Amino acid sequence: MLSCARTARLTLRQTWLQQLRFLNLQEYQSKELLDKYGCTVQRFFVTKNPDETKQKISNFTYGEYVVKAQILAGGRGKGRFIDGKSDLSGVVLTTEKNKVIESASGMLGKRLVTKQTAKEGVLVENVMVAESVDISRETYLAILMDRESNGPVIVASPAGGMDIEEVAEKQPDLIYKELIDINTGVTNKQCLKIATNLKFTGDLAKKAAEQVKALYNLFINVDATQVEINPFAETSDNRVFCVDAKLNFDDNAAFRQKEIFAMDTHAEADPREVEAEKHHLNYIGLTGNIACLVNGAGLAMATMDMIKLKGGEPANFLDVGGSVTEDGVYQAFGIITSDPQVKAILVNIFGGIVNCATVANGLITATKRIQLKVPLVVRLEGTNVEAAKKILESSGLPIITAKNLEEAAEKAVHAIS
Repeated sequence: MLSCARTARLTLRQTWLQQLRFLNLQEYQSKELLDKYGCTVQRFFVTKNPDETKQKISNFTYGEYVVKAQILAGGRGKGRFIDGKSDLSGVVLTTEKNKVIESASGMLGKRLVTKQTAKEGVLVENVMVAESVDISRETYLAILMDRESNGPVIVASPAGGMDIEEVAEKQPDLIYKELIDINTGVTNKQCLKIATNLKFTGDLAKKAAEQVKALYNLFINVDATQVEINPFAETSDNRVFCVDAKLNFDDNAAFRQKEIFAMDTHAEADPREVEAEKHHLNYIGLTGNIACLVNGAGLAMATMDMIKLKGGEPANFLDVGGSVTEDGVYQAFGIITSDPQVKAILVNIFGGIVNCATVANGLITATKRIQLKVPLVVRLEGTNVEAAKKILESSGLPIITAKNLEEAAEKAVHAIS
């Protein structure tokens, strides 16, 4: 059982770090940023309803179009709609304008299931229609922050349009890396070297180098942690296109990139996670029935491990952080009790920066205001813990206390058995 808990913990840690660190944009939003910084993308538009589709497609004269459902999950081309047409996937290629309108209408308002979504799928609220490009060759290009060199690195491969991890494993000689001095930026010589490694020749090499330069300027100016273009394509009419893009951003730069972070509509996010973010809490919903309220990511994971070891299932990951206030504790309680699966709550606080008395007062306030109807198990240790214990004892509330984490987990599991 402990092994299973560790596996779940590792998976959760990856999910938590990803959610905490990165803002993800829809494909059309990424294309808008690419276009703004001089990167070559197809002409496209976004639509929310059939009338808008009909009006916007009338301004296009190109002969072939790609209609793509806009959700954050990958695998749209092989996805299926739960309540839509059985023969319609999340990506449609067509030459007919009427077909564009029909396909977009068949996607909007429907739930799309792919290999990266939950079984209930994701509601499609936006559809992107783009001019198709006649790709003659696909390459791969990414700009990342590299810990080893303490700066940006450009990763490129002439084997694009496929899983880059598979290329790195089976054909490592096709992966090229170019370290960039963040103080001077990428040079024209480096851009041309990258284009040559990607096997662009003649005028196309110059065009590809210009695109590399534009992508690097985008990377720096928007505080990105990753700009990935796959495919970075050569077309039959001798142009270079950024056909598909994935952009990640540094959350620490949100104060500087307000316009970009305002693009996040939280449309696909758990409402509880959105609410937690407003109050500077880190929350991830799980499938168990014992809610956790803990300070510190490591302690939160240890708490979930112990719950599983004692035969229970954690209902969430919730880290209140080191600067939690009484109101923060109340807000945290509101979030975890909004989950109908929760049958007990385990609070595990180790007070270093956190004052245990502050947490105790917050717990009492939350219990009374929410009119808590499930068992509450509390383990406190650290700063001002004796005062905190007295506050809990004198409250007159049916709070179950524990001396250590193991005892707390045992009591929480027993409380619902």
